[in-house]
Amino acid sequence: MNHAMDFGLLMCRARSTVSHVRVTQHVFKRSSIARSSNGRTAAFGAVSGGSNPPRATLLLLRFYSRHPVRQAVYGMFACQVCCPQRWRSYIYSRVFMADSIPMTTAPQENPVAIYGGRSNPALARSIAESYGTSLGELTIQEFADGEIYVRYESSIRGADLFIIQSTCPSAENWIELLMLIDAAQRASAARVTAVIPYFGYARQDRKDQPRVSIASKLMANLLTTAGIDRILTMELHAPQIQGFFDVPVDHLYGSGVLIDYLEGLNMENFVLVAPDVGALKMVRAYAKKLGASIALIDKRRPRPNEARVMNIIGDVEDKNVILIDDIVDTAGTLTRAAEALREAGALDIMAACTHGLLSGPAYDRIEDSPIERLIITDTIPLERSSDSVEVVSVAPLFAKAIRHIYTDRSVSTLFKS
Repeated sequence: MNHAMDFGLLMCRARSTVSHVRVTQHVFKRSSIARSSNGRTAAFGAVSGGSNPPRATLLLLRFYSRHPVRQAVYGMFACQVCCPQRWRSYIYSRVFMADSIPMTTAPQENPVAIYGGRSNPALARSIAESYGTSLGELTIQEFADGEIYVRYESSIRGADLFIIQSTCPSAENWIELLMLIDAAQRASAARVTAVIPYFGYARQDRKDQPRVSIASKLMANLLTTAGIDRILTMELHAPQIQGFFDVPVDHLYGSGVLIDYLEGLNMENFVLVAPDVGALKMVRAYAKKLGASIALIDKRRPRPNEARVMNIIGDVEDKNVILIDDIVDTAGTLTRAAEALREAGALDIMAACTHGLLSGPAYDRIEDSPIERLIITDTIPLERSSDSVEVVSVAPLFAKAIRHIYTDRSVSTLFKS
């Protein structure tokens, strides 16, 4: 830079003042700046700044910053000849001595803030503890008419915010999540991520009958409108639901914890069974990890929440059986499948499902069925305990995913063995 400046001084002294004035006029003619109020010409007014130096000086900087040669030759001339003394030092420091200007301090990293709604407070606390922090304090209450009120009790300005809320019934859990997202955006959080261990309405992902709603798409639109920046969820009923969102979606799998549990059982002579065609792809993934064979149950569903088993495809006679599915709701599908498997000669029968809704007669059906043990995760809180139901926590997996998101690392690496 010093050599360029010296060269510029020599060039300025060698050439006539008139030629440089013409060059300067040509440079600033395109800026459409009128005659300066200090009486100079339009070109000289643009260089010297006139009565409004900041604007004119920025135009000078914008032009000179593009080419080093122009910066040395024309810039030094403009400063020496055209600019008044009071602005020479400013242009020198901003243009010619830019290398010596100290850089501004980089902003600090946005702190992680984890909050949990009322749908599954136990899981929210476990995730925060696994991450190594505590849940932020929230005020969530209802008015006499049933309206929900939410408030963050501490500042979240500039925070990387994670809101943990399963959207299991009732629909108030959805409204609560939307209000928490909206409040976070209005409180100037840097990024808002919705951690939804169980994504409600995921089973209504297509228009399979006339005059029905695609509810999962509607929920995605509501989250986007509320101002969400990212989604972290687990075991969507249909993975293509990720395409309903216009924001990034990180999709975790319950197999990450259920396979570890099943491996610890050290079972022998067992087969994995898909209770319907929709679960077949998931069962294949389990079978690949566990090194087991698979079977399929063909069923028909005449009405919602009611299933009728038709036949079994695969060999289950004299074998231990593990039924695999993503959701167990009323447990009609699982219990009827277990009864058909027992009639086909299966020995011990277990079931493993990611989301345990267990609504209606589910507990009674499981306890009266051939299923000896139902293994579920804690994405949804249980209404009551049962000796036939065992819960495996997904809190460590979600905590790792939150850490990967915060540090901009790949989430898919959590599932690579």
